[in-house]
Amino acid sequence: MEARIGRIRSMKGKQRIAMLTAYDYFTAKVLDEAGIDIILIGDSLGMVILGYDNTLSVTMEDMLRHTGAVVRGTKNALTVADLPVGTFDNNESAVLNAEALIKIGVDAVKIENKPEIARFLVENGIQVMAHVGLTPQTKEFKVQGKNEEGAKEIMLLAKQCEQAGCFSIVLEGIPRDLAKNITKSLSIPTIGIGAGPECDGQVLVTNDMLGLYAKISPKFVKRYAALGEEMRNAFKHYIREVKEGNFPEDKHSFH
Repeated sequence: MEARIGRIRSMKGKQRIAMLTAYDYFTAKVLDEAGIDIILIGDSLGMVILGYDNTLSVTMEDMLRHTGAVVRGTKNALTVADLPVGTFDNNESAVLNAEALIKIGVDAVKIENKPEIARFLVENGIQVMAHVGLTPQTKEFKVQGKNEEGAKEIMLLAKQCEQAGCFSIVLEGIPRDLAKNITKSLSIPTIGIGAGPECDGQVLVTNDMLGLYAKISPKFVKRYAALGEEMRNAFKHYIREVKEGNFPEDKHSFH
């Protein structure tokens, strides 16, 4: 784990960091084999896997189950799991819940805002990825830091997270210039999502970039495939062949 954390830290300013989400064994295995740097077990699973309207209904039980599956499919990538809303409101609950995820085998946890909680976790031997800007657990889904006051607040929070000992920080939904300034100001890697190309790395929700989740389509998402449509066509093909008696054929039968 320490080696993987060190590798991510050392990539700042030298090599861009690629990060994607996974919530199951198979996706994690494919991502790992493809050479992804970081796999995030995000509380976004509430929306793209469990069918909720937001991330607020995700529980620790959800995170533990999906984190275990991802860890079992990962050999090389750094794994990071979100602490869901309400599980790090104080030092005691934060450590208890973070340790539960670490025991399953995840390398680090990610928390939104709260540098004081991050500091306590780091002091207790837990690696922390910070998350500022548009934080889905507490902020509306709109760009943050567009005015001077908001930009100063995010910059300050980012620096506090670095000082707290976080090994990296996600910058979500903030203006490109602000993300650029934060990236230059910090010694730890920044991972952008809707924060422009000057961050040290980028992250997307895998279901979004594969075209599997169309309920929300943020501006910052680039679709690299249309698997949702391909799956729909395959299902229709199967249904039609079953209905028409064309599947199974003799070659699919035992004799």
